[in-house]
Amino acid sequence: MKVGDQVVYAHDGTKGTVVEVQGNLCHVIWEDHFSSWELEEKLIVQEARP
Repeated sequence: MKVGDQVVYAHDGTKGTVVEVQGNLCHVIWEDHFSSWELEEKLIVQEARP
């Protein structure tokens, strides 16, 4: 996981962007502008579309 990755929260499908990574924790800004620190294993990286 790296800064700038587009992610989906595995439990509810909320989309966000990773803005900071520390170990296995990712600081994510969510689509509703809320931010939180999440465990990497709870996030699914979205592949970029061509």
